[in-house]
Amino acid sequence: MTARPGRDPASFDVMDSLAQASFTVIALLSRAAAEHDLSLTQLRVLAILRDREPTMAELATHLGLERSSVSGLIDRAVRRGLVRRDTSNEDGRAVRVSLTSDGQRFASLLTEEIGDLITPMTRSLSPADQKRLSMLLNKMLE
Repeated sequence: MTARPGRDPASFDVMDSLAQASFTVIALLSRAAAEHDLSLTQLRVLAILRDREPTMAELATHLGLERSSVSGLIDRAVRRGLVRRDTSNEDGRAVRVSLTSDGQRFASLLTEEIGDLITPMTRSLSPADQKRLSMLLNKMLE
């Protein structure tokens, strides 16, 4: 890839580096998911549910998918015993989704495995650089 005329070469370098890092991370996540017979989207669902219990509608919005697609994803996760559906206390028409205890253990295992895969990417960075990278990525995603 080359920078477009008139584009700041530094911003092109950032964009190119982010794209390359993203491709590498997605490949690692896909590999971890496939080893457990999960799609990348199913892995995302488990990651989202680690620390929240969204409604089906909120989960669909977060994933950028139609509710019917999310319903199928959740059906498969329920059959595997990883996820449960509960009627929302706030709105009896809404359904909240959460991890089962097996799902929590599985998500923890996946988190550990993914950490083992991604750690080599950051190993050459000092602890201070790792902290700064995390801060910058979080700021960028706000």
